[in-house]
Amino acid sequence: MRYGLTIILMTVLLTKLNAQLTVAKIIGHNMVLQQGQPLPVWGQAKAGGVVAVRFKKQQQETRADASGSWKIVLKPENASFEPAVLDIRSGNETIRLQNILVGEVWLCSGQSNMEFAMRKIGKLQPPPGADWPVDELETAHNTRIRIFLAERKKMTPDATHSGWNVAEGTALRSFSAAGYFFAKELQAKLKVPVGVISAAIPGSRIEPWMPREAFTALEFFREQKDSTHKIDGDPGKFYTTMIEPLIPFALKGFLWYQGESNCFLNERLQYSYKMKALINYWRKQWNNEQLPFYYVQIAPYYYSKATDRPYTVYSEPEFWEAQAAVLKMPHTAMISTLDLNDDPADLHPVNKWDLGKRLAGAALSATYKVSTAAAMGPVFKSAVKKGNTFVIDFDHKGKGLMSKDGTTLQGFEVENEKGVYTKAAALIKDNKVWVHAAGVTAPQAVRYAWREDAPPALYNKDGLPALPFRTDDKLNKSFNAE
Repeated sequence: MRYGLTIILMTVLLTKLNAQLTVAKIIGHNMVLQQGQPLPVWGQAKAGGVVAVRFKKQQQETRADASGSWKIVLKPENASFEPAVLDIRSGNETIRLQNILVGEVWLCSGQSNMEFAMRKIGKLQPPPGADWPVDELETAHNTRIRIFLAERKKMTPDATHSGWNVAEGTALRSFSAAGYFFAKELQAKLKVPVGVISAAIPGSRIEPWMPREAFTALEFFREQKDSTHKIDGDPGKFYTTMIEPLIPFALKGFLWYQGESNCFLNERLQYSYKMKALINYWRKQWNNEQLPFYYVQIAPYYYSKATDRPYTVYSEPEFWEAQAAVLKMPHTAMISTLDLNDDPADLHPVNKWDLGKRLAGAALSATYKVSTAAAMGPVFKSAVKKGNTFVIDFDHKGKGLMSKDGTTLQGFEVENEKGVYTKAAALIKDNKVWVHAAGVTAPQAVRYAWREDAPPALYNKDGLPALPFRTDDKLNKSFNAE
């Protein structure tokens, strides 16, 4: 009996060793396929072998090349809640993937604030009267939301075809909270399945998320004449292991929450260009220059209290300015976090539910066009001097400008003739902000919320806070988005 069992186990083992048909790790059970787009399916098979793929009413064949690589692109499908099967066959081998939906798919990436896992939400102690979703892990059972956690050492194809999961239980505990709450809001509003892929590494700089060639595609980095134009920080380290294996899986867009590590390096203009390099490269790899890229303003934090670096209370606003410059690139939006961190001593603010909703709001407004709300908070547009008053206009005003809770606008400062900023009075008039400071007859410039711990005061009527700004923004003017 024992001898017979050994023969059976050896036969199974040899069969697995001889198996040559594989699919990419991102293609597996429980996945969501992007509706309305061509659907690439790819993997490895015996060199020269015929590979057949069947999904719903579609069936296509191809032949693996000399290295065994193969790819089939299925025709676009409509969104569907009906679980479907994807069959892949080559010779005597068959891969049968179950429980597949068609809907919307987004990739979220970045560092620790994007990686911030759902299990941390359940440990929070809400303040009295606060409506925090601390029981979300217990109540989340929406089979129409699927999640895929990209792990550096688990992105190679295997026989389990696992990785995608329904957003519940153990899988959800380890998943990005911002990504999940984005998906929850999107699914509720669009009424289609939603799949979210999370690829984030705590403490990571932006450089590892793209290869060196992404930098050298920009003139800014071709001549590394000083530290500002230097390419360092392990380019490609995480791109190769976590992003490249996802390409060309069909996506609707990208969500990005990263920057703290580069802010700690006192980067400014170079970070704007690093973001440009990343956006351009990712869009190029997915062969779609119009893929939305929605990113998050790094949260207010006491960078100035670091004892090993020459920071001031203005260092972070200068980095926010570098982030905001990237809005000059098409199909982008920047989500404000000014009011989402109650404790600037915490680099990882816990409110990822409102953050996720704001990211979803950007997508619902700018990508899906199903919401009339502004995609983001007010963004400085222009400043016109009228005597001793500056009249400030904004983009993304939505249904109009407003002060928080209807109170007097705070946080505005005017630069006087000596280059010194002084507190200013500000009011909303004709859907613009009029700013002046007593005793300043020849104002030079205006700035708003220009401190790392500045409380938000200016909003649009969609409830989104304005981004900090200064009217003499030289960085924005020097950043070339084309």
